[in-house]
Amino acid sequence: MLRPAPVLLAVTLAVLPALAQRPLPVPPPWPDQTPPSRGSESRPALPTPPPPAPQPPVPVRPANAPKGPVTGLPLPRFASLGSNRVNLRTGPGTQHPVEWTYQRAGWPVEITREFGIWRRIRDHDGAEGWVQQNFLSGRRSLVVRGETRLLLRRPDLAAPPVARLAPGVQGRIRRCEAGSAWCEVEVRGTRGFLMRGWFWGTYEGEEVR
Repeated sequence: MLRPAPVLLAVTLAVLPALAQRPLPVPPPWPDQTPPSRGSESRPALPTPPPPAPQPPVPVRPANAPKGPVTGLPLPRFASLGSNRVNLRTGPGTQHPVEWTYQRAGWPVEITREFGIWRRIRDHDGAEGWVQQNFLSGRRSLVVRGETRLLLRRPDLAAPPVARLAPGVQGRIRRCEAGSAWCEVEVRGTRGFLMRGWFWGTYEGEEVR
């Protein structure tokens, strides 16, 4: 008859003295000698949102703006190109060289001077030159500037958008109330409201009908 118990007991007794003489490993201390408390784990800092882009300034026309010697209208004033091909010349006459040719009817420009049938204009990029008055229109238009803008259903920043307008998009100004920061506009058949600082084509507080 087998007797396994005494054999196992002998092996166990032989191993115990060896374990008793071997030192147990000691875990290394924490770097600051103090275990971290629960909830003190470092977390990555959240990225700081970029500051909002500054709003472009709205052009201001002085209350005592001079009158044009030809038309009697205030200078400067906004107008638009009335043709898909308008030559911008260095002076008021066909003898002056063409500096630039506009190919976009309805583009907003600012009339700054008058001389006979010629008008000195300035565009939203600051380019200036002379064009014949018959290539200009009194119809008011706009060009979106700065960044992509939301065309809103009402003159309220909380109003739902009806379109997104990229910089350089051209549109028509339908009306601006005197002293209001908003204008009702139409862009490619869609109507809505834009703040004056979001486009170029009107003066601060100007009434447009």
